[in-house]
Amino acid sequence: MFSFRSAITALASGLLVASGSLTYAATDGNSFTITIKDHRFKPQSVTVPAGKEFDLVVVNEDPTAEEFESNDFHVEKMVAGGKQITLHVGPLSAGSYGFFGDRHKETALGNLFAE
Repeated sequence: MFSFRSAITALASGLLVASGSLTYAATDGNSFTITIKDHRFKPQSVTVPAGKEFDLVVVNEDPTAEEFESNDFHVEKMVAGGKQITLHVGPLSAGSYGFFGDRHKETALGNLFAE
């Protein structure tokens, strides 16, 4: 059954996509994309499903390499400039999980929110 909350969530997601400021960056039900540009993650926050495995695609649009890292969900992977990687993550318990770019810790910061 399609609930009112689902309808509002779908509408809000569509508006965010149209405005270009994503907080939920799903490319499909099991894959989420984060882009590195100007040594920052876009979007900085991504909502993922709690208790389920998913793929996290990290696209580096900068010309220099970045090391995608998370102490919270235990990943450390180099992403060459102009390249992308796909990480298989989870399942994660409900909560917040930080990630960062090890080469630009002052600007390349983000969070996964498992719900």
